[in-house]
Amino acid sequence: MFRGLGIMPQEKNEGLYVIHLRNVYRAGSRRNRGQRAIKYIRRFLERHLGGKVLLDPLISMYIYSRKIEKPPRIIAVKFMRIDSGVYKVSIALPVER
Repeated sequence: MFRGLGIMPQEKNEGLYVIHLRNVYRAGSRRNRGQRAIKYIRRFLERHLGGKVLLDPLISMYIYSRKIEKPPRIIAVKFMRIDSGVYKVSIALPVER
């Protein structure tokens, strides 16, 4: 998209991502899908935001709400830039119990 133009995309201050967790279900055993989901979310956001990511504990609670073997297939998260290269990530949809 920016190839050959000599410009870089601007840094994102805040936004929303919808992350599909289908790869978590495919790889490995089902006993640690919840742990893999948390790691996958962190890696996804570090790759797309290009900085350190601080996850809100509500994300873990939402992932583990259906037990460790059955995390949700899709999660929506919102991010805000705290400092240069540091982002705080929270869940975009309220958790219903």
